[in-house]
Amino acid sequence: MIRIGSRGSQLALWQANHIADALRVEGHEVGIEIIRTTGDRLQEIKFAEVGTKGMFTKEIEEALVERRIDLAVHSLKDLPTELAPEFALAAIPERADPRDAFVAVDFHSFFDLPAGARVGSSSPRRQTQLRALRRDLEYVEFRGNVDTRLRKLEEGQAQAIILAASGLDRLGKKQWIRQRFDVEHLCPAAGQGALAIECRAEDLETRRAIAFLNHADSCFAVTAERAALNALGGGCQVPIGMYCRREGEAFRISGVVAGLEGHEHVAASTTGTNAEELGREIAAVLLQNGADAILFAGKQGS
Repeated sequence: MIRIGSRGSQLALWQANHIADALRVEGHEVGIEIIRTTGDRLQEIKFAEVGTKGMFTKEIEEALVERRIDLAVHSLKDLPTELAPEFALAAIPERADPRDAFVAVDFHSFFDLPAGARVGSSSPRRQTQLRALRRDLEYVEFRGNVDTRLRKLEEGQAQAIILAASGLDRLGKKQWIRQRFDVEHLCPAAGQGALAIECRAEDLETRRAIAFLNHADSCFAVTAERAALNALGGGCQVPIGMYCRREGEAFRISGVVAGLEGHEHVAASTTGTNAEELGREIAAVLLQNGADAILFAGKQGS
């Protein structure tokens, strides 16, 4: 029996069952244990007020340590960039669409919104990048699971909301998507669209059992993105976008560091063939181009 730990949201359970089904095809018996995390309990509090580091993973990792579960299935962007030594990222399955999605009832694209329209998002990364594109809109905090946010949208609490395209695709709700943002307009979060399978570092049996799930290109891309985020100080509240993808024989990584009000905005891209080195290189270029001042200001304000 392989025991999977998961948050209880509809999307988290889809992800856990997706991995469970793949393991069952390989002949494993699988069970799922639902674990309530700090992030699930603090649904009405702004991310910026509590920080996001570990808020969706702490209780799940405790269950791993206590051997109540054998592995955890996370949205990779929820995982801190550095894991404690007792844990290992055992597999990164093939990544889904990493882009952000514009969701609305009456409007076909972000650029169709009238001045003053309310755009809901809980993500400072999304808000700041979109504010740089359109300062004439009102950006409002919007938390809750996917269905809760869609309900709030239908109730008119906002004229549009921004969600990860991968979550809507996975839940069979892609009909809600009016526009998928170009990554040049809205750079995704590091690891967005990717799942991460975490287990105890010393549990070699489980690690061997799930090794077949690892997708090499996806693993390279998110490793580079997380290395860049870590080099920039990934635990800070400064909005950072990071996206890596294959281009021929190499990989290209693009990054954005923005001030919380969207006035400062530093972007860069570079290519390479070593994931960790590529991540550190894009971080160095961003810092050299002015991201250091934005990050310093963010730390002073936190």
